[in-house]
Amino acid sequence: MAACVAAASPALSADYKALDAEAARLMAVGKIPGLAYAVIEHGKVVHVSAQGWANVEQKRPLRTDTIMYAASISKAAFAQYVLMLVDDGKLDLDRPIKAYLPKPLPDYPRYADLAGDARWETITPRRLLTHSSGLADQRFYDPENKFRFNLEPGTRYAYSNEGINLLQFVIEQGLGLNVGDEMNRRIFVPLGMTRSSMIWRLDFRPNLADGYHEDGKFEEHDERGSVKAAGSLDTTIDDLAKLAAAMVSGQGLSAKARAERTKPSFPIVSKTQFPPFLIVDNPDNVKIGLAAGLGVVVFDGPQGHAFYKGGHNDITDNQLVCIERGERCIVLLTNSGVGQRIFPPLVAAALGDTGMPWAWEYGRALPVEAP
Repeated sequence: MAACVAAASPALSADYKALDAEAARLMAVGKIPGLAYAVIEHGKVVHVSAQGWANVEQKRPLRTDTIMYAASISKAAFAQYVLMLVDDGKLDLDRPIKAYLPKPLPDYPRYADLAGDARWETITPRRLLTHSSGLADQRFYDPENKFRFNLEPGTRYAYSNEGINLLQFVIEQGLGLNVGDEMNRRIFVPLGMTRSSMIWRLDFRPNLADGYHEDGKFEEHDERGSVKAAGSLDTTIDDLAKLAAAMVSGQGLSAKARAERTKPSFPIVSKTQFPPFLIVDNPDNVKIGLAAGLGVVVFDGPQGHAFYKGGHNDITDNQLVCIERGERCIVLLTNSGVGQRIFPPLVAAALGDTGMPWAWEYGRALPVEAP
């Protein structure tokens, strides 16, 4: 297996040799084809590493500048942009979205299914970012392929990709802003994230990571042709490390907006994150203050207040975990549907005991050691 390591300085590179070795060991045990990760300390990127294969069959090594699919970590990046709009005075987190739209939401063809249901008028940007709107997760899961409420708005956390994309729609229709272009202008370019985009770019093709299912079956990297705030970000570990550092340090935001991201805006009482509308609760969640922040999940662990965001599909498994004290993070990107096999021990090796609610995130307790 090939490896590529970049660090802030030669001295720091030497400090992380043991962590790289542990990552390589876990990858082999967990049968993970490719892993890219970065460590942030005191709000600065101190180590970036890529190991394994971007494409196993072609023996193409994963590099720190290889394009990987961020999946739902896109939501955290989008929330960073939304908070910038809040700082600009263009968006109020608690103002109903109807105040921003030129016409009622059901008058737009994409949302016509809500005609006659006045509950949409209670939706706010905060409810959409905290998955507390009650809206369906994905309309294609619906037996009739309709967009509808599955719960009363504001009653409980229930993951909704549709809700995040609705906020994108409100910004584009109501404020006249192109979210993909604006995220590039306001986040990616200033941070030097030159190989990141919310929509497919042709220059990504020569150096990107393809994906692998749990059984090892290959699937080609998807070329996403439209911006989806809920999950269309293509990026690299070099780039995403810069965004994580900005998020944990508050770069680009006022102190008030930074605090909005990580305050517990809405309590999470569910036993697991998925399926989102399974009404089974875990009273122990309150012990760690498990709650929705804006585009992230927050909790209180052994090292204090923390936030994280995962990103998953059948060929992708990613995690961003940050601890506010010391402005510390680890970002993990894999081109495997089962990257979670190695996340708990690798996060612990990099950051120590974080108290991450793995069982809630993945619907089951994860092994301390890879299988």
